[in-house]
Amino acid sequence: MTARVALITGAARGIGAATVLRLARQGYAVLAVDRASDDPALPYPMGGADELAAVVRAAREHSPEIGEFVADVRDPAAVADAVAEAENRWGGLDVAVAAAGVIAGGVPLWEVPPDQERAVLEVNLNGVLNLARAAVPALLRRSRPRSGRFLAIASAAATRGLPMLAAYCAAKAGVAGLIHALGVELGDSGVTANAVSPGSTDTPILEESARLYDLSDAAAFAAQQPMRRVLDPDEVAAVLEFLAGPGSSAMTGAVVPVDGGLAL
Repeated sequence: MTARVALITGAARGIGAATVLRLARQGYAVLAVDRASDDPALPYPMGGADELAAVVRAAREHSPEIGEFVADVRDPAAVADAVAEAENRWGGLDVAVAAAGVIAGGVPLWEVPPDQERAVLEVNLNGVLNLARAAVPALLRRSRPRSGRFLAIASAAATRGLPMLAAYCAAKAGVAGLIHALGVELGDSGVTANAVSPGSTDTPILEESARLYDLSDAAAFAAQQPMRRVLDPDEVAAVLEFLAGPGSSAMTGAVVPVDGGLAL
């Protein structure tokens, strides 16, 4: 059995990919999960199979126990299959990271195409719920004393009203509420639930946000953060790495800002 096993959704790029690499460097066995194809409801490209494969190759330079799995987080059965794959391959699951995310908007809520609104809510919120439903029982299947971790990506949008991104704000606020509740439900089980709340981070979602706001590029978002720069995905992944490890043992139900001071 491998000492520490992690499953990460949204692993083809962005914060998910950075987290795969972070945990691989720590010697984790990691199942990198992604849809690995475009979504016809959304007007920008998703991470592809080639990107997922590249992340897996890079991670294997640090840990030999790296696998990839294609699954859409909106499909509960596919997510359950991914969790089963991790358990069957490595004997259990210790960390689940819900990092899959999409964005859409650019117009007032009532003008957003319904299929885009559904995609935002189903990936960003239901995808986290689907992973929790499948992964938390697996985390609890580890024998006591456990140190299981369920982690999710919220957003500064969970607490800020961002114009023309209402569905995204609603979904991320839902993630924060879910993490608060899971922390209470898991109690003294040895499994914790926490999230990070990133600010403007250099990912394809930020690039699409710039397009939706008719900005020249994603770097324009740096002005809204007190640190006056856009964050690197690895900086967010570093906090997820901490939350996945033993140092976070006293934390549960927390949503940790990693936002360059945006929430101030």
